[in-house]
Amino acid sequence: MAKNLKLKSARAALDMSQQQLAEAVGVSRQTINAIEKGDYNPTLKLCIDICKTLGKTLDELFWGNEEE
Repeated sequence: MAKNLKLKSARAALDMSQQQLAEAVGVSRQTINAIEKGDYNPTLKLCIDICKTLGKTLDELFWGNEEE
């Protein structure tokens, strides 16, 4: 699984820490870190919660071409 740089950049653009995002979606900071590193495949519900929190779509953060 590739690193999720789109998630990391969307979070950084809002000046939000991994801890702040984790608290907003109800998971641990380690979970957010693992998703960004590509070590953890989040559930669809978690993906949706992250997207709502960051104001992005699933396509923008999780689906679509990783090479973009």
